[in-house]
Amino acid sequence: MKVLLLTQVLPYPPDSGPKIKTWNVLKYLAQHHEVTLVSFVRGDQSAEVNHLKNYCWAVYTVPINRGDWSDSWYMIRSLVTRQPFLMVRDNQVAMHQVIKQVTTQTQFDIVHVDQLNMAQYAERVTGAGKILDAHNALWLLYKRLWETMAPGPRKWLLGRDLLLLKQYEGEICRRFEGLLTVSKEDKVALQEAAGQSLEAIVIPIAIDTDEVVKVRRCAEADHILHIGTMFWPPNVDGILWFLREIFPLIQAQRPKTTFDVVGAKPPPEIVAYSSNGSGVNVTGYVVDPTPYYEATGVMVVPLRAGGGMRVKILNALAQGLPIVSTTLGCEGIAVEPGRHLLVADTPEAFAQATLGLLEDKRLANELGYNGRHLIQSTYDYRAVCRPLEALYQQAISAQR
Repeated sequence: MKVLLLTQVLPYPPDSGPKIKTWNVLKYLAQHHEVTLVSFVRGDQSAEVNHLKNYCWAVYTVPINRGDWSDSWYMIRSLVTRQPFLMVRDNQVAMHQVIKQVTTQTQFDIVHVDQLNMAQYAERVTGAGKILDAHNALWLLYKRLWETMAPGPRKWLLGRDLLLLKQYEGEICRRFEGLLTVSKEDKVALQEAAGQSLEAIVIPIAIDTDEVVKVRRCAEADHILHIGTMFWPPNVDGILWFLREIFPLIQAQRPKTTFDVVGAKPPPEIVAYSSNGSGVNVTGYVVDPTPYYEATGVMVVPLRAGGGMRVKILNALAQGLPIVSTTLGCEGIAVEPGRHLLVADTPEAFAQATLGLLEDKRLANELGYNGRHLIQSTYDYRAVCRPLEALYQQAISAQR
């Protein structure tokens, strides 16, 4: 089939959760179909584009720039137009023009929309089945984040946007011919937004177990690690919770413990914890995090808000890393607490689970082994993505 794939971020290199998900979907599609990729880019990404051309029939890009001033303007427009902020922010004339040009040249069978932000660009494409690939139920993610916030203007703005987003997300789900969700929980949430039952296919986020290999951890590995984009609000909330309420309990019993926070664009309130003698090491973006993986005694995922599936957990399982997560953090993943990872939801329980894995190397290694086996047997992209074929056929039939 001729597939038009629309992405909000260039899916290569696969160095963040959304990019890992899209990268593996793209690799699967490229093995079976003729894929044209249209994506936003930030700065000079010509090397990445050239790499993607090895997989795609064609690659088209549109530059996008973000900043506090432009975001403020988009927020004003959102308030005036009563459209969700994210949709207003990412509604770019240049992208509409490129997609019009591409679809005039080629009649596509499928438009595969990667994340809700890109749905507005597919609506004017005619003659193709439209698929929404929902990385998560955005309105539910917003709701969970809203529930963690203190009263004030920011909470009011998020609550307002949450209602608009739920309405918009439901409309898109009703209008598109196909819906792809990563978990049953997200399917239920999107059906609530749509106000009706949806013929959605649940395809979990997949991993390439040839690319993501088991980490050879140092024998004395005793660092605590969190890795993830640090400008994503649920990650920021979770790390601040860990730093304020959990890490002090750990340090009370292991004063020399080091907590490595690895990920792009950490906000000032997190960077402030990184000082001499604090035990907290905030690195920012790291091109090759292998040394941090090798020093990991336990990987922590202290999420209190979010949706979809946490790719950081799938990756860590594939790498054989011992993990402590909240219940919400491992939501949607077929893990068994005590066999594949440890789960804790209070500061005291989370601290004790983390300390337990730092002290019990045998248990840490056992969890790592079981986690790697789970990914190999259940989440490899070559098997996970096969139901896309049926979804595409369904969408094409609905067009006819």
